[in-house]
Amino acid sequence: MAGLIPKSFIHDLLDRADIVEIVDSRVPLKRAGRNYQACCPFHSEKSPSFTVAPDKQFYHCFGCGEHGNAIDFLMKFDGLEFPEAVEELAGIMGVEVPRETSANPQADARQRAQAADDYQQMEQAAKYFAHQLRHHAKSSQVIDYLKGRGLSGAVVKDFQIGYAPDGWDGLLLSLAKNHKDRQQLFDLKLVNRNENQRYYDFFRDRIMFPIRDRRGRVVGFGGRIITGDGPKYLNSPETRIFHKGRELYGFYEAKKAHKQLAQVVIVEGYMDVVALAQAGITYAVASLGTATTADQLQLLFRATTQVTCCYDGDRAGRDAAWRALENALPLLNDGLALNFLFLPDGEDPDTIVRKEGAEAFSARLQQAQSFIDYFFSHLTETIDVSSDAGKSMLLKQATPLIERVASEFYREELLNRLARLLRRETSQLKQQIKAPTSQHRRPEQLKMTPMRRAIGLLVQHPQLGREIPLHKELIELKQPGIELLLALHEQTQQQQLTTAQLLELWRDQPEEKALRQLASWEHHLDEEHVAQEFFDTFLYFIDQYMEQRASELLAKEQQAPLSKEEKQEYMVLLQYRSDRGKR
Repeated sequence: MAGLIPKSFIHDLLDRADIVEIVDSRVPLKRAGRNYQACCPFHSEKSPSFTVAPDKQFYHCFGCGEHGNAIDFLMKFDGLEFPEAVEELAGIMGVEVPRETSANPQADARQRAQAADDYQQMEQAAKYFAHQLRHHAKSSQVIDYLKGRGLSGAVVKDFQIGYAPDGWDGLLLSLAKNHKDRQQLFDLKLVNRNENQRYYDFFRDRIMFPIRDRRGRVVGFGGRIITGDGPKYLNSPETRIFHKGRELYGFYEAKKAHKQLAQVVIVEGYMDVVALAQAGITYAVASLGTATTADQLQLLFRATTQVTCCYDGDRAGRDAAWRALENALPLLNDGLALNFLFLPDGEDPDTIVRKEGAEAFSARLQQAQSFIDYFFSHLTETIDVSSDAGKSMLLKQATPLIERVASEFYREELLNRLARLLRRETSQLKQQIKAPTSQHRRPEQLKMTPMRRAIGLLVQHPQLGREIPLHKELIELKQPGIELLLALHEQTQQQQLTTAQLLELWRDQPEEKALRQLASWEHHLDEEHVAQEFFDTFLYFIDQYMEQRASELLAKEQQAPLSKEEKQEYMVLLQYRSDRGKR
């Protein structure tokens, strides 16, 4: 986001944007005379007082007073900062955001050029894999495999499916002309590097599925094994342009296929998405091997009003479904529908659509459980609601979840169902339920980076700071926020602090607002997993520092001989990298 956005561009962007379309994509509007109305998304109400005026390109709520233009709405509804909201609106309009010169225009220009070059390199990699699928010596065998999975040449082309050869350096030799190219491919995780500084292809002998962001740019890959040992799927690790919790495989293709998505079905695998598209169900996406995140659900609810999570019926599938439901609760505004479909044991969307056909699969989708039905079937699975102990346990588990639901209508429906199960009056339960506010929801919509995650976990669990030694050398790590993380780590090591005490130390400091947001961020981790998540994230920064330091010494050696101490340090770094690679 470096560099100021020209005011003239913002003026033109607002002139081109239609606030009715922007708001309606998130909050369904109804015409009321020459304006449009809805129940306000920023406070609970039964009668609509939220009005959008197309002639003024302005919204206003007569109930809570919220008002503004399209950028203000995106800031408030999506929980974005001003530059992010401008970027979001520009992305919707299909235009690039220009930047004015800043205090360091050279750095800004380098950053923009690097990003553009990264996207171009990823696109070239996708073309390389697609070319190999058609022309490699093994292509007939790979194509036969795809045909055996029921895929046509048309759908393979639509998704730009390719093949990564089984050699060690095919992609490397094709795309890397010099050391700078090799380093870029390494940074983008298209190649790996061993302890001898030799590069080799990350993906080998795999069917390749390019992952595109919402603007159609290739940001990562999924590789499926054809035969032999190894993990069934190998996914791109996170990079400076790829954050798997924010992207959805197939979303760009689904948007291309439908001007307006009536519904979206979330599945688990790349092949599921492609197989459904082959059958004519061109509105499936996959969550890249993770439980569906709040960012991914928010992206979908901007594009459609109906989302169905389709998972295997085993324990792993049901756990993934529950995590998706938990992440969806603060996003479920009125007019949005979330359903759940569990397939028979041993089946997935790929196998079942080929076995039964598209019509039968669509019929299954029509019979999917509503999120309310699944909510209570999951909670009562291990609870005997006929006993007083079971009823109290259900009330204890359901209450905090219902409080997080954005929609007043859905909260009412959940309370009605809960009251019937507990044999109590809904009015009695209402007294125990706190309606969520926009302040409660916004932290849920933070775009979490590894740095924010580490800081958030430390703020919420200050005792973690006493379980990891201080690493003051990390101050040299070129990572935004590292100074704040280290300062917090030092504070939590020196004193036994509660979250409230820790925040008080930062009152009136520039970082206070961000820390308070992170203090209310819901990480959805079980208590026993919090420490491990923090340790893993902290170890990620140590790995980054080790990599950075090794690169610095290597660059220095090319200019002048290293000292004895520096050589020893470099050997230690290489050994560390080797040991980490074996784990």
